[in-house]
Amino acid sequence: MSADITGAPGTALVTGANKGIGRAVTRRLAQLGRRVYLGARDEQRGLTAERELRGEGLDVHFVHLDVTDESSVSRAAKRIEREVGHLDALVNNAGIGGPPLPPSRTPLDEVRRTYETNVFGVIAVTNAMLPLLRRSPAGRIVNMSSVLGSLAHAAALEDPTGVFPPGVFPVLLDYNTSKAALNAVTVTYANELRDTPILVNAVSPGFVATDINGHQGTLTPEEGARIPVLLATLGPDGPTAAFVGEDSTPTGQRLSW
Repeated sequence: MSADITGAPGTALVTGANKGIGRAVTRRLAQLGRRVYLGARDEQRGLTAERELRGEGLDVHFVHLDVTDESSVSRAAKRIEREVGHLDALVNNAGIGGPPLPPSRTPLDEVRRTYETNVFGVIAVTNAMLPLLRRSPAGRIVNMSSVLGSLAHAAALEDPTGVFPPGVFPVLLDYNTSKAALNAVTVTYANELRDTPILVNAVSPGFVATDINGHQGTLTPEEGARIPVLLATLGPDGPTAAFVGEDSTPTGQRLSW
């Protein structure tokens, strides 16, 4: 698995891109010569991120995008269609997590809130952008998942990424199950699109220091952006329906669903 640098996507959309991994992915794709739409639900933060990245000479454009609001998603798709007419890569990065409570004490409303962004938001954005991705000769969809969404690794109480010791696997009802659902969503779209040039994969970026974990992660956002960018720039021989994790090797490690 390698990136197709010369024929890589020319236009990309990254959701939740005003900070953290999303912003790092945006920067890296733009550094590779892409026109990148920086999706963010907070207009001021999105515009600030756009200004800072454009100050680095990068072709970055803020687009207001709240993945939980279908009208917002539709407007973003129409703008991209109007301005460039197609989309070569979609990185579904926007994600949230609730407080670290035991499953039996996790409020149902918290689970619903997490699913709205981590699962339903991804479906809404993907469906809205698919007509534009179909116009690309090599469309790529990258879903930001987590090893915590792996049913196989959870059942075995093993974390192959090495963040947690053997026998330890966090039990976060809202976050883990939302990422497991996202993994299923990834495979489902990959199977629908197998007879097209569009490749659909999920990524576990590693234990990255972000807001979602109180910045306790051991990797920087730039390090966490490496595999997502690789999957967003895959050549025609790249995989689809793969779950790839960061392990410091050139192509990452394949994780079990």
